[in-house]
Amino acid sequence: MRHNRAVNHLGRKSGHRKAMLANMASSLILKKRITTTEAKAKALKPYVEPLITKSKEDTTHSRRIVFSYLKDKEATAELFRTIAPKVADRPGGYLRILHTGFRQGDASEMVLVEFVDFNEAALASGKKEAKKTTRRSRAKKAEAAEAPAAEAPAAE
Repeated sequence: MRHNRAVNHLGRKSGHRKAMLANMASSLILKKRITTTEAKAKALKPYVEPLITKSKEDTTHSRRIVFSYLKDKEATAELFRTIAPKVADRPGGYLRILHTGFRQGDASEMVLVEFVDFNEAALASGKKEAKKTTRRSRAKKAEAAEAPAAEAPAAE
């Protein structure tokens, strides 16, 4: 049984695991999406999301804390310059995990990890869904609205 075993050790020692998560987080921040295994993605999400929340407040202290996790100056700068302003109004849930299938070598579940606000294709399709349609006919309401509009110019 796994009682009180919250952290997935991913079959690695703690130093290796921390370095791997820091490298994956830096790659995700710089490239905006990465492909990895499901277990690593689920371990990466709670590692990165608090850093994004911390980056919303641009202070020297928060930059140093984020840098201590990422260990990459470019990734830290990218997080504070481009990502933090874009997710400033979002109260959490910055990452999306999409299942892509199985890896051919060992049949491991592969996923795509990406930022929710940086997927242009999903944002574009979300704008198309803004048009509402109804199953009921609107012909009666449309005719009723046009009839007074047509009479108004004739009355003048």
